Amino acid sequence: MGLTISYIIIGIYSLALVLIFFYSLAQLNLLLNYLGFKRTQNEAPKFNLMDPKEIPSVTIQLPIYNEEYVVERLLDNISKIAYPKSKLEIQVLDDSTDNSVQQTAKRVAELQESGLDIKHIRRENRQGFKAGALKEGLKIAKGDFIAIFDADFLPDPDWLKKTVIYFKDEEIGVVQTRWGHINRDYSILTRIQAFALDAHFTLEQVGRNAKGHFINFNGTAGIWRKECILDAGNWEGDTLTEDLDLSYRAQLKNWKFKYLEDVETPAELPVVISAARSQQFRWNKGGAENFRKTVMNVITAKNIPFKTKFHGVMHLLNSSMFLFVFLVAILSIPMLYIKNTYGHLGWVFEVTSFFIVSTIILFICYWFTYKSIQGSSFDNFIDYIKLFFTFFSVALGFSLHNTVAVLEGHMGKRSEFVRTPKFNINSLTDSWKGNKYLARKLSPNMILEFALMVYFLFGMYSAIPLNDFGLFPFHFMLFLGFGFVFFNSLTAKA
Repeated sequence: MGLTISYIIIGIYSLALVLIFFYSLAQLNLLLNYLGFKRTQNEAPKFNLMDPKEIPSVTIQLPIYNEEYVVERLLDNISKIAYPKSKLEIQVLDDSTDNSVQQTAKRVAELQESGLDIKHIRRENRQGFKAGALKEGLKIAKGDFIAIFDADFLPDPDWLKKTVIYFKDEEIGVVQTRWGHINRDYSILTRIQAFALDAHFTLEQVGRNAKGHFINFNGTAGIWRKECILDAGNWEGDTLTEDLDLSYRAQLKNWKFKYLEDVETPAELPVVISAARSQQFRWNKGGAENFRKTVMNVITAKNIPFKTKFHGVMHLLNSSMFLFVFLVAILSIPMLYIKNTYGHLGWVFEVTSFFIVSTIILFICYWFTYKSIQGSSFDNFIDYIKLFFTFFSVALGFSLHNTVAVLEGHMGKRSEFVRTPKFNINSLTDSWKGNKYLARKLSPNMILEFALMVYFLFGMYSAIPLNDFGLFPFHFMLFLGFGFVFFNSLTAKA
């Protein structure tokens, strides 16, 4: 390997490490915000729902697409929402193309007979996908406030009473609640998804909201002021994460967001890796698309402070961290050989401490989010250590898949909104086998993931003749991560 190429590799590797380090510092700052956040009893005034004059009108929107397995559960659950019927409207925004349309229509008709103001709204095409459906429903929505739930969410009956009250403050445009997980312990895959989402819904959402930094509506389990949606420019379908897009446009127009960590909205996690893949791809590509679309508006905004701009940029760059992690992973093996070929470059490798420090910071941050939900006993800490490194390994295994998503987003390559298949999985005995919505094709990414598993096995082997085991744990986690993703993806094709 030539010296010039070695310098190029070192430069790219070091830059990626530094960017990951800055991301971890941003997370540490959010942790400090989270720990310093004190809930007070003297909050902004709230609607008095005991006074009929103060009860606001609400429209619940249920955007669905081919949800045969969960649509009845969704409708039955939403019908139990405790709120005055004269002030509540439900829109079932059904873009389905399969037999679930008849199933939905039948259940909606039954609920209408019970006196519920519920409508089954169909479109001729899926233009704009979810964003298009929400926008179409908004045209005829009766409510001043718009609550949105995806098909796998199961809000408690008192959900509206706990959320709509905060809109007494006329500056608040959105109230977002924390996601819960009805099938957290179904498998390793669901546990690590819950682990990652819990970190977002505690550390990130609270940490940003506590200091007035930008947060995002999470696409579901939240409620908008209709006026806010319209003032921010309404729903747009030019990114795969229309929720993040509208959130930033609203906050740039000075609307406040309210995050309720204590209000949990249960939902079902994907139980098969192909479903998790489609969800991860959409979230990460959408994040990159929104960076491309919005970042300059954040940087040049005159109405927000520098620190909020910094956290806004880092937030929009969240998904791009997979690109930097993937670069570090791929280049780590050439770096191992460079280190042992050019002795005079040994000092350069002190930069690898950035990765170690970044990992330690994330380990600390995630522990605080984990213990806030699971508890802080010694046994829970031991479980946390195992889960953290399992999560870390599998996240590394997803890095190729998510890097492709991020690159497509940054390059402006458009793609269809691919929904995440739902399963109606509630217990360990329920099975996803036979779900007709699952993808059955062997993707090129899977072949590359197998090759990367072998590549990092070679990285582990390389430590032996070079007598350099500094990167061995990293390569071992990469080997396990890509192996987990590949073999679980292969199994899901059966």
